[in-house]
Amino acid sequence: MIHYSRTTLAQNLTVALQGKALFGDAHNGLFLAAPRRTGKSTFLQGDLRPVLEAAGVVVVYVDLWSDQRRDPALLVADAIGRALSLKLGLLAKVARKAGLENVSIAGTLKIDTSKIGRIDGLTLSEALRTLHETAKAPLALIIDEAQHALTSEAGEAMMSALKSARDQLNRPGQVNLMLVMSGSDRDKLLRLVNTNGAPFFGSQITRMPELDQHFIQHVASLIEAQRPDLKPVDQQTLLQAFEKFGHRPQFFMEALGQALSPLSGLTGRFETAVLAAANQKQSDDERQMESNYLGLKPLEQAVLWRLLEQGARFRPYDAEALRFYKEKTQTAVSPQKAQNALEALRERNPALVWKSARGEYSVDDAAMHRWFQQCVQHGTWPPQVPGQAQHELGLNEDAED
Repeated sequence: MIHYSRTTLAQNLTVALQGKALFGDAHNGLFLAAPRRTGKSTFLQGDLRPVLEAAGVVVVYVDLWSDQRRDPALLVADAIGRALSLKLGLLAKVARKAGLENVSIAGTLKIDTSKIGRIDGLTLSEALRTLHETAKAPLALIIDEAQHALTSEAGEAMMSALKSARDQLNRPGQVNLMLVMSGSDRDKLLRLVNTNGAPFFGSQITRMPELDQHFIQHVASLIEAQRPDLKPVDQQTLLQAFEKFGHRPQFFMEALGQALSPLSGLTGRFETAVLAAANQKQSDDERQMESNYLGLKPLEQAVLWRLLEQGARFRPYDAEALRFYKEKTQTAVSPQKAQNALEALRERNPALVWKSARGEYSVDDAAMHRWFQQCVQHGTWPPQVPGQAQHELGLNEDAED
């Protein structure tokens, strides 16, 4: 997989995170939303992290989806602990040789040398302050898939602690702790910023710029350099294919590799083959979502429909929702039955519904929202089993006769 560097974007964000931009609030926390597999994590690790480090910033990166069996708060604690271990390792060895049980950091905080690398007994603010004072440099904590923190009470508490640490470490004109939170679902990420009780209330969600025609130009230049016989590459067709792949480089590059393979047996232009693969992928994805929906029980379909329609306004058990379920299922629905349907949607593999620790719900994959909106726009919602529409039409005609 090639790496398309977005250094300029990383440099601009670094300036904003340091509080050096003329306008903006990134120094209080940068919240980036981007759909899955569109290059977000690659950018954070391959572009933003090196630029921050080149600016003298100590970077701690953690992906909350790296181990979904563990509590998100523990993943963040471990990442900070590892960074502390690296910075304090030598200091701890010296202390132990001298027979010291504790070392003092900047004359203010004592650390048990037997617990270097762990934050047992330390608050998150103390651990981050220790790391900052030991490194004698500003910190940047990058949390990928940050919305996953909201699935546990400890994760929610951790987010509040990070806000507190930011407030303690930062001063007007001096940013010592930069926070970068990314998420694959804007609606979920919004729960960190959009209510009075949210830990980062008042901050803004920024949509991360998608890879665009400049990425296609880069890919085309690589192809032309390796395969001069294919000049000129039809960049417009490749861009069209990339857009149909949902701006997801992994799928685009896989299709490109297959079309350019000497074993492909392709006789026409490779760009056309890549576009055909993109159309097929889009069709397959939509067919899979339709199949998932049609495989649900009637009440589960109604609950998912309501969630797709209402988005962040979704209230599963209010009077309007219960009326909606009754209308769609032709049977009375109690709050308990609705809750059982929601739990069934969460327990599917893969899960169709996400739930925060506060009982807020969202579709697990934001792509389902786009599919729903497209179906509504084209008049094809709700999905129906093949032949069902004709059968219902016949029943209606019989009733009229």
